[in-house]
Amino acid sequence: MTNLVISLGSGKGTWNNIINLINAEEWENIILIGNSFFIEKFDRFKTRISKKIKTIKIDYENKRYNELVKQLISEFSKLPEFSLGTEVALNITSGTGKEHAVIISSILKSGLGIRLVDFEDNQTKEI
Repeated sequence: MTNLVISLGSGKGTWNNIINLINAEEWENIILIGNSFFIEKFDRFKTRISKKIKTIKIDYENKRYNELVKQLISEFSKLPEFSLGTEVALNITSGTGKEHAVIISSILKSGLGIRLVDFEDNQTKEI
């Protein structure tokens, strides 16, 4: 099975897409990455998800890219199951370019490959 990493941020309609993607497959682990505001707001949607989700809160404001990448790599290292395998499925339909760049860089610097995925036509699709 594959670990699913999701950028959780702003974007009209992206959260329903994220929920459908989470529910569409049997993921090894599901990791949501976002700032405190979005992570806390997403809690009300968890009733629509029957799977265990791990969250990583990252404060993207007023921090440089390198600081954020180091912080996220550190958070990944606290999840030993994250490093198993050679790649992760990544969804970046939600969020901003800065958030996406930090997440992608952190995954690659952790030694893992990326398979971009989305939920489309009622199924998980690789982009």
